[in-house]
Amino acid sequence: MRCRFVTADVFTSRPLEGNPLAVFPDARGLSDDLMRRIAREFNLSETVFVLPPDEPQHTRCLRIFTPKAELPFAGHPTVGTAYVLAALGEIPLTGAETRIVFEEGVGPVPVLIRSEEGRPVFTQLSVAKLPEQGPTPPEASELAEMLSLAADDVLSLDDDHPQGFSCGNPFLFIPLRGRDALRRARLRIDVWEDILSGGWTSKVFLLCREPELPGSHIRARMFSPELGIGEDPATGAAVSALGGYLGIRAPERDGTLAWIVEQGFEMGRPSLLHLEVDKQRGEITGVRVGGNTVLVSEGTMEVPGS
Repeated sequence: MRCRFVTADVFTSRPLEGNPLAVFPDARGLSDDLMRRIAREFNLSETVFVLPPDEPQHTRCLRIFTPKAELPFAGHPTVGTAYVLAALGEIPLTGAETRIVFEEGVGPVPVLIRSEEGRPVFTQLSVAKLPEQGPTPPEASELAEMLSLAADDVLSLDDDHPQGFSCGNPFLFIPLRGRDALRRARLRIDVWEDILSGGWTSKVFLLCREPELPGSHIRARMFSPELGIGEDPATGAAVSALGGYLGIRAPERDGTLAWIVEQGFEMGRPSLLHLEVDKQRGEITGVRVGGNTVLVSEGTMEVPGS
C-alpha cells in the first residue's frame, strides 16, 4: 500500500533548521507495528500518524512515535502537525485564529492556529496536564559527572537546582552556569545508565539563562538515549514542563509570564520555542508552547499491507 507523508521543520521559519517532523495525514490502515517500523525508517525525533478522532467534537487523533517508542504527548509533533494539516487544507481555517483539539495519549490537547492571508503562520498548544513535580533527583555532582562537566558547572542553589517536571511526558531539568558549560556538555552513557535509566525519567533537559539572541531568555539542550534521540533540536513537551520549573521560581503571583527558549543551536538546527505560563495566586493554571513551522517535502511510502 502507498501512504502519503509530509515533512516539516518545526519551531523555525527557515527550512532545514528547527526540528524535523514526518506526518502521515491519513494513517488509516496502518497497524501499530507498521507505525513503529515507519518511525524507525524515518529515524527522526518523532513521526506522527493522523487518524480520525474517537470523539466527534475533536479534530484528529495523533499517534506519536520516536524511533524506539510511542509517546503519550509531544510538543513539536503537536504544533507541527497542526501547521501541516492546516497548510494542506485538511483543517479549515476560520479566520485569524482557529482553535482545534487533538486526541493524544495524555488526553485532549487544545491547539491554536494563527493565520495571515488564509495561511497558517504560528501554532500553539495548551497542555492537557498542568506541570507536576518529580521525585528528588540525583546529586548535582553526579549529574555533572554524567554530563562530563565540572561540579560547579551544575547549579545547586536554593532557587536554581536540578528538578523534574512533567506535563504528561517527564523531564529532568538541570540548570548550568552559562552557555559555555551548555556547549561543553557531553552525555556519558555509562553514568546516565547508572543514575537515570529506568527511573522516573531518563530524559535530560539542560538549560542556562544566557541566551544568544536578543529577546530570548533561556538556552537549552535535550538528550534522550532511551527513546533513540541522542540530542533533540527542539522539544515542545520539555518546554511545556519547563513552564513548571520556571513558573514556580517566578516571583509574580498573577498574570501571564512569557519566555523564548533557544534550542538546537549547538546541533546546527536553531529553534525558538515560545512558552507562556498563567499564574493565579501563585499557582500555575495554564501552560502554552508555540512556534513557527515550514513545510519541507512531500512524498509517498510503499509499505506492506497491515
